Amino acid sequence: MPRELRFCRNCGFRLGEGLAEYTETVRFQNVPPGTLPRNGAAQFQQYQYGGMAVSPGGPMRKRQRRMSGMSWMFIGLLIFFIAAAGFTAIVRPIRQNVHVGFAPSAPRAYAGVNSFDTTDGGVTFDNVEPPGSPADKAGLVGGDVITTVDGQAIHSDDEITELLARTPIGKTLDVVYLRDGETKTAKLTTISREELDRLNSAYRNRPEGRGQFGYEDNEAERVAIPGTKIFGVRLGEVLSNRPADIAGVKAGDIVIEFDDIPIRTSEEFLSRVRRALPYSTINLVVMRGDERVEIPVKMGKQ
Repeated sequence: MPRELRFCRNCGFRLGEGLAEYTETVRFQNVPPGTLPRNGAAQFQQYQYGGMAVSPGGPMRKRQRRMSGMSWMFIGLLIFFIAAAGFTAIVRPIRQNVHVGFAPSAPRAYAGVNSFDTTDGGVTFDNVEPPGSPADKAGLVGGDVITTVDGQAIHSDDEITELLARTPIGKTLDVVYLRDGETKTAKLTTISREELDRLNSAYRNRPEGRGQFGYEDNEAERVAIPGTKIFGVRLGEVLSNRPADIAGVKAGDIVIEFDDIPIRTSEEFLSRVRRALPYSTINLVVMRGDERVEIPVKMGKQ
């Protein structure tokens, strides 16, 4: 082995030289021969080996590692999700209330009609539903025009909806309405959404089932009775060998009463047919031309 490459195992000095020489001599392990400059003091060079940056006469220094683009992306996504979670935790309670710091509004009261529509003089609706609802108990039927509720004049569907929204559940309201041009009054006691759902469920699942009349309901239409202020429902096709046909009901008849209930809309007529008990006999009143005809009809079952 050449003498200039021999080193002492204990002190690290190059053999044959003293302390002065040692200050320019650095011991490298596993570095291939011939890679180090002979005169370390004259030059300042760095040698990298195994991730270490080394210069002659100086201590070994670890090479600085920079984070990659993927690392920065991961950190950015982590910050984003933490911020989103914090934002959600703040906003969610706010959305649960109409205004920050206010308690939720009281549950809305219901009257038991399909929906309200604005009309001349007030608001109307197509039919009452379900059986036993407040409107049904009050004697209202589809086609009635509500003009006043609890002393407040009603001009639009928005007004009556807002009134019900601020009415306590279980409150009895005085209702003024028009039917066939006459002013009538009724008392209506509101119910909760839960009670309305219970009534609907009881009606849908009643063991007796639903009644059958035997007509094409999509061909029935609301018409005015000439010479009167009354409306009725004119029938289209009457299905053969069904309860209406067997009873003698004819296409073109205008239904004005169904089991003593005034019929003013096709939706109310269909609702009354379905709620009739199967195999019961109802009294049907129709206008056939200028003649008023009463027809007993034994209902079928759907």
